[in-house]
Amino acid sequence: MMWAGYLLTLVAWYVCVKWLPVPSFQRLPDPLTVMVEWLNPDPDYGLSFFTGDYYLHIWYSTYRATTSFALAVLLGVPLGILMGWRATVHEYASALLGILRPIPPLAWVPVAILIFPGNEPAVIFVTFLVAFFATTMNTLLGVRSIDSDYFRAAQCLGAKPRDILLDVIIPGALPSIFTGLQIAMGAAWFSLVAGEMIAAQYGLGFMILESYNLVQYPTIVIMMVTLGIVGYASSAIIRIVGSRLMRWREQSLGLDTA
Repeated sequence: MMWAGYLLTLVAWYVCVKWLPVPSFQRLPDPLTVMVEWLNPDPDYGLSFFTGDYYLHIWYSTYRATTSFALAVLLGVPLGILMGWRATVHEYASALLGILRPIPPLAWVPVAILIFPGNEPAVIFVTFLVAFFATTMNTLLGVRSIDSDYFRAAQCLGAKPRDILLDVIIPGALPSIFTGLQIAMGAAWFSLVAGEMIAAQYGLGFMILESYNLVQYPTIVIMMVTLGIVGYASSAIIRIVGSRLMRWREQSLGLDTA
C-alpha cells in the first residue's frame, strides 16, 4: 500500500503539470523530467546521481544536521531531566525556554551571523536551537510522566539520588526521550534548510534556493526529494535504536513475544 501511495502522488503530480489548465502548475517540471535529470550522467543543470557535487551537498547538510542533533542531545536531555526532577531548576529554566521556544529559526539567523565567526557555526547554531527545544521539552514530559509511587518506593528502600536517577528517572523517561529525539531530528532538518538558504555556500537548502534563482526547477525537486529521503533515514535510525534499547519495556508489558 505504501508504494500505491507513492504511485498516486506521481500520477497526481503529472496530471497537475501536464493536463490541468493552471499556468502556475505548468511552470513546474513533471516527474519524468526530474527523473531524467536525476539519473543523467551528464545533467543539464550539473547535479545528478553521477556527479560528485550532488553528494558534496548531501554531506554538508548531513554533517550540520548530525552535529546540531548531537549537541541538542548532550545539552537537552540532561536539562530536561533536571527540570523534571528538580523544581528549582524547572522554575529557573521554564520561563526562559517558554520565551525563546516560539521564536522561529529564521529570526535567529541574523543574530547567529553576528555572534559566530563564519557561516558554518551560524547555520549549526540555528539548527541546534530547534532540536534542543524539542529534546528538552520531551525529556521533561517523560520525567513528569513517571508515577510518583516509583520515587517514594525508591526512597523507602534507601535509594540515593544517583540510584533514583539511574534506576527510575532515565528508564522511565526513555520512551518520551526517544520520541523527542525523532522530533528533534526532523526539526533539525527543517531549520537546517532555512539556515542554509541564508547563510551557507553548500548544502541541500542552499541548492534549493540557488536553483530557484537560476531557474533550474528540476534541481529544486531533486534536492527536495533528497532532503526527504535523508531526513527520513535519520529519523528511522533513531527509531530503530530506540526500539532496541527499550525492548525491556515491551517485555515488561508483555508485548515482546520473541
